[in-house]
Amino acid sequence: MTAIVAFDHGSRRIGVAIGDTETGMAFARPAFQRRNEAHDLAAIADLCRVEGARLVILGLPRNMNGSEGPQAAAARSFGAGLVRIGLEVVYEDERLTSWEAGERLAEAGRRPRRATGELDSTAARLILQQYLDARRLPDPGEETE
Repeated sequence: MTAIVAFDHGSRRIGVAIGDTETGMAFARPAFQRRNEAHDLAAIADLCRVEGARLVILGLPRNMNGSEGPQAAAARSFGAGLVRIGLEVVYEDERLTSWEAGERLAEAGRRPRRATGELDSTAARLILQQYLDARRLPDPGEETE
């Protein structure tokens, strides 16, 4: 089993999700409140050590046309910090994940306050699940085209 951690990088909070390659499932964890780069990277390093994860999936906020803007540049800068602390970073397109996270929480009867970070971590879970689903091996019983 290989543990994987995913992050939805934001200016106030970092959404967190944990998953693994064996089950192919992702689970939201409490979001981190941003403080400063050194503190944020230390918290992430601790989390990855505890979870046994070396691979980090980082949401990359692209514009609807696929181009990258200032938010993507901030995510890439954050990703460079993760690499500096010894983590492997893979960027995953996160277009519409925050919207989808809000929709899923609403369907479950949840209307979290933005400050709780629940929306951010739900978005991180969707980012990680998207990554895991794209790499899932077909079931031997499934027909392939």
